[in-house]
Amino acid sequence: MLFDTDILNWIQRGNEHAADLVESTAGRAISIQSYMELLQCAQNRKQQKDTREFLRDFNFLILPLTEKIGHRASIYVEEYSLGHGLRAGDALIAAMATENNLTLATSNAKHFKPVQDLTVKIFKP
Repeated sequence: MLFDTDILNWIQRGNEHAADLVESTAGRAISIQSYMELLQCAQNRKQQKDTREFLRDFNFLILPLTEKIGHRASIYVEEYSLGHGLRAGDALIAAMATENNLTLATSNAKHFKPVQDLTVKIFKP
């Protein structure tokens, strides 16, 4: 399962349901986009270190950006940005999930709703 950044943000805020979802899932992954978002939102080096350790301790695979993912993400932006407001970061995350045949766990259902070939698990905090 590919976890959207928001799920890990919920865990950082102490949400037990988000933590349970991660703990009960085998084959955990995040996109390089989410990884960078998590590091960027850290307040200091310690929070960055804590994020890296959390991802390591829970055996998250950080999926890289590939040419195929970049191409699919650009198609998503072209198709869905004007009518649905899909942003580049979300297009990359959606493309990572579809190219790797993974379900995307997110609490931001409306961000990904227009992407037809994406399988989404909606998380409700």
